[in-house]
Amino acid sequence: MTTLDPVLERLRGGLIASAQAYPGEPMRDPRTMDQVAQACVAGGAVGIRAQGLADLALITQHVDVPVIGLWKDGAGGVFITPTLTHAIAVAATGAQIVALDGTRRPRPDGRSLAQTITALKAARPGVLVMADCGSLDDARAAQDAGADILGTTLAGYTGERPPTAGPDLELVDQVTAIAQVPLVVEGRVHTPAQAAAAMDHGAFAVVVGTAITHPTTITSWFVDAVAHR
Repeated sequence: MTTLDPVLERLRGGLIASAQAYPGEPMRDPRTMDQVAQACVAGGAVGIRAQGLADLALITQHVDVPVIGLWKDGAGGVFITPTLTHAIAVAATGAQIVALDGTRRPRPDGRSLAQTITALKAARPGVLVMADCGSLDDARAAQDAGADILGTTLAGYTGERPPTAGPDLELVDQVTAIAQVPLVVEGRVHTPAQAAAAMDHGAFAVVVGTAITHPTTITSWFVDAVAHR
């Protein structure tokens, strides 16, 4: 791996907290997500991952760690920062890293992933790109397309790999074997032990969302456990 951008160095070996809420939930408010992000940084998170332009505009003003920004638009297929227009808008919020769908699936605007990354970096010099991948082939293609970070975010969601109960460590092993850029493990990291396991398998950093920032889901876990006693 070549010399890393200083923004990436700040993420090395650390926890990135994903501060997101689903539409219709009580916490689905930019001010709330901003406060959640600040609380995560106070707890030691080295980075924040967040979605939505309003959320990002606030969070980037109030945290002193790198922010990975994205814009979810659509209900299926390619919906994580799906077009160049989305990506440029995310970068304009001040997010140092733009996360986008890094799969090999067709993008809504017809651009390839490589074309999207090239045009984004031309429009917003200095911005970094995280490619949310679902398979080893995605990771290879995203790396070739110019992504600065590979993520396992979409493993188990695109039909190429079966969903796993925790992070897809088999995919982590596969990607670390070919990666020339940092691999960030994201997706179904629900316990500290799973986060540690991801690091043991070669992750550069780990993203945790639901288990830290999603009380609706966490509450349901405990409710189910109590109900089944």
